[in-house]
Amino acid sequence: MSEAFPSCWIITEGMAGTENQCLGVTEALGLSPLVKRVSLHQPWKEFSPWLGFEQGWSFTEKLEAPWPDLLIASGRKSIAASRYIKKQSGGRTFTVQIQDPRIDPEYFDLVAVPHHDPTRGKNVIVTDAAPNRLTDQKLEEARAQCASLFENLPSPRVAVLIGGTSKAHKMTPAVMRQLGEQLQNLDAGLMITASRRTDQTCMEILKTALENRPHSYLWDGSGENPYFGMLAWADTLLVTEDSASMLSEAGTTGKPVYMIKMEGGGKRIDNLHAHLRERGVIRDFDGNLAPYTYEPLQDALKVAEAIQSRMGQRQKEA
Repeated sequence: MSEAFPSCWIITEGMAGTENQCLGVTEALGLSPLVKRVSLHQPWKEFSPWLGFEQGWSFTEKLEAPWPDLLIASGRKSIAASRYIKKQSGGRTFTVQIQDPRIDPEYFDLVAVPHHDPTRGKNVIVTDAAPNRLTDQKLEEARAQCASLFENLPSPRVAVLIGGTSKAHKMTPAVMRQLGEQLQNLDAGLMITASRRTDQTCMEILKTALENRPHSYLWDGSGENPYFGMLAWADTLLVTEDSASMLSEAGTTGKPVYMIKMEGGGKRIDNLHAHLRERGVIRDFDGNLAPYTYEPLQDALKVAEAIQSRMGQRQKEA
């Protein structure tokens, strides 16, 4: 695979979530990309991606030749960079945009959008959820690395992945009190982690609810988050509904994924939930757990295979 793409760039705004989606695709391709994080000068900063007419001085960091064979980009500010590189390379650089760019997909060679976004077209590939970096190999490595933390917890082991307030959802004390009561009643070993967005008042509520419960591990925020280790050791996953990335990663494991309801909602994230329910990946958490199976998500591999196929076709036509 790497022989077909001697050079590859990733361009993002520097947000971990979008960057990880791009990295998941390049890792599925077997590539070691050069990662560039861009910002825009005015007026592109204000009007990207609709303005166009990008110049060399539109960007920080500076973008200059030699141009890559493959560019994978994600995020609003990266769209201007994709267009600029495609133009400057004379169309030689194969440009891939991850996530809905909200402009005509014909500006790019390939656009990968999740099912819950509306953009469609002949050069658009539709994924179930978000591409990510999770693989069987990474899970095996994380299982070994985190054995001392989780191997003595009783089975079934349940990973609880907690997000926080977002544009669509609110993490409230009431939500956390209910979750605490439900977790108290589970006959399972618990592995719990929270994101940077998790409200600390709510986390204190959960800690209090579980302080006398045996067989519970709650990451305290120190050291490296054993998130992948929890995914590896878990028999079942509980995930708050606010996080598309955590739901996507959980669904990539092939293990039962129960969604923790929060307050609020929104059209795009609700559509994601509906699709994952229909796909058989997630179920709503009501305090009860039962095993079930589904075909694991493989969105990064799906995008990688589409890139390989279309690049190969372009080479044949050249």
